[in-house]
Amino acid sequence: MSNFWPNNASAAQKVPRVAEFPKSRYNFFMSIDFQQVYQKIREIGATARERKQTLEERRKHARFLLELHADNLDALRERVEAARQVDPALRCAVPMNERLDTHLPPPAVPHNAVLIAADGSQINPDRHAAVQFGLINVGTITLRRDSSQTPQIFTESHLLFDQELLTASGNPLTEGLVALRRDLRERAALYELAVSCDPNLPVITFTDGPLELWGNAGGEDGQEYADALQEYLGVLARLQTHGVVTAGYVEKPGSGLVVRLLELMEIDLTKPEEVRAAHPLRGITDRWLFGERKNPLLRPGERSAVFCIQSRNAQHYAGAFSLHFFYLNVGTEGHPWPVRVEIPRWVAEDSEKLGWLHAILVEQCRMMGARPYPYLLHRAHECAVVSLEEKRQIEQMLLAELRRAGEETDEGSYKQSAKDLEGRTTFKM
Repeated sequence: MSNFWPNNASAAQKVPRVAEFPKSRYNFFMSIDFQQVYQKIREIGATARERKQTLEERRKHARFLLELHADNLDALRERVEAARQVDPALRCAVPMNERLDTHLPPPAVPHNAVLIAADGSQINPDRHAAVQFGLINVGTITLRRDSSQTPQIFTESHLLFDQELLTASGNPLTEGLVALRRDLRERAALYELAVSCDPNLPVITFTDGPLELWGNAGGEDGQEYADALQEYLGVLARLQTHGVVTAGYVEKPGSGLVVRLLELMEIDLTKPEEVRAAHPLRGITDRWLFGERKNPLLRPGERSAVFCIQSRNAQHYAGAFSLHFFYLNVGTEGHPWPVRVEIPRWVAEDSEKLGWLHAILVEQCRMMGARPYPYLLHRAHECAVVSLEEKRQIEQMLLAELRRAGEETDEGSYKQSAKDLEGRTTFKM
């Protein structure tokens, strides 16, 4: 679009207007009012210096608090418990037995470990389509480090149709419920492959995203979530029984679990409104705290202390299943890249298993070069992703089979047919 303006045009002159685009040449209509957007952008720019100064002050204070309370673990735990009594929905980190500023290098990689990664994608039921269906597609990959064999790849495709598109109460499956079933299937696939491995070898499994199973615990979807949670806890129990290491890998985490822990030291816990709403370190994430570019708490390959997760859902993950995490810098010198690794308690409290996971994830990420991400998770994603063309093929196959069987079929909505004129090549999963 830069060809529309001369090189010496001012920024204000370069604000696009709908009338300036000749439709005969570009044959499209711009629905965005760039005048309004640009005005907001100018307002954002005008306050940038003030925001930067505020953020720098909060960052400096956050590092001060972390250093001040680095070994004050008992007091920190007491503050979390007191805040939890006021706000049961409190979500933050809880220190275990390592200093807050812990930074440990990776141990030696177990040479004979078996690695298993899983990732999934989905097709959500679409009421605008000619036929209602859904799909859960899970890709898994296994690799034995001391073997010359190539990785083994598996794909499971579960088509959802008719009654499978309804919950137990008869309500249509939502996108969230399909995602819940996908997450559950990913974890189950890890277990099924793990139990087939040599029990004398270390087995390390991981998925993309939190270890916690997300879903709507209340409302119409509550029973579906409760059933999935019980099944999920059963999978975790079987993984523990077989001594399998399991983890959830959270890329570019945006939360502030440790930051919220530090905030609790600044808040008046006798005031419920402060516990619920006061955020003196607003805008700071754990990712910055552990990976500040000029002076990161974690050097390349190092992990942080292990923390427990305090949340409303913590009651569902009791005992050996309680959720823990640590941060891991998978980046390079001068370019830190902290990720959050979620683990169950039985891994967190086993130093050997924790070391295996730490070392394997660092090794896996380094295989991807300048954009670190576990290589096997990347491969699992490639196996699991569903293209728009594949979605269309499934729809046509299903329609053809229903018509062959003499079953009545519908048409796609006129709204959808109008959208299809735009030549889409992707769809939302």
